[in-house]
Amino acid sequence: MERYAVIVAGGKGLRMGGDVPKQFLPIGGKPVLMRTIEVFRQVYPDIRIILVLPASQQEYWQQLCREYAFVQPLQIADGGETRFHSVSNGLRMIPDDTDGIVGIHDGVRPFVSAGTIRRCYDEAARCGAVVPVVPVVETIRRLREDGTSLTVPRDEYKLVQTPQTFRISLLKEAYRQTYTPFFTDDASVTEAMGVPVRLVEGNRENIKITTPADIRFVNGLL
Repeated sequence: MERYAVIVAGGKGLRMGGDVPKQFLPIGGKPVLMRTIEVFRQVYPDIRIILVLPASQQEYWQQLCREYAFVQPLQIADGGETRFHSVSNGLRMIPDDTDGIVGIHDGVRPFVSAGTIRRCYDEAARCGAVVPVVPVVETIRRLREDGTSLTVPRDEYKLVQTPQTFRISLLKEAYRQTYTPFFTDDASVTEAMGVPVRLVEGNRENIKITTPADIRFVNGLL
């Protein structure tokens, strides 16, 4: 059974307030995206990695690889209009008859733990569809249409992370569906076919880097 990782990195970095997309910003002296790729290779040295990048960013990525002497065997797919279309482009690079597991991971989550990755791939091999989650620790409120709000039980909710991990044949079938705005992640795409998704434990450090404050936080982790 083969293992694949489709790493999606299509951010423009607008919330960072700079010209460099967030996946290319350095943390601890190395671009975020390189650290993310390395984590998967450390856990599964033989994993097949497909990197999804906008066509306009691919030349810059190659430049960074030369600058940092970053040599990793991987395939590159073009990013799409939405995350759904980007993942779909990445999945097309996996042969249809492949027997294995694929994890879809945000390129700007470089602190996913080895334990989270293993739990996702191992459980997906058993049940077919898995997402890592962590508990909600803050109080949360639901907004009402009249402008008021209501506290809701936080133990009924989880924060979803990546890699969202699936049997390859299952996810390929799911991504043949017509896109709708309700497809916000890979789990929602598979659930639209009536497929249940299993939850496994994620790790709290596995944040999605989005803002300058996130960069300061992850540099503190390093």
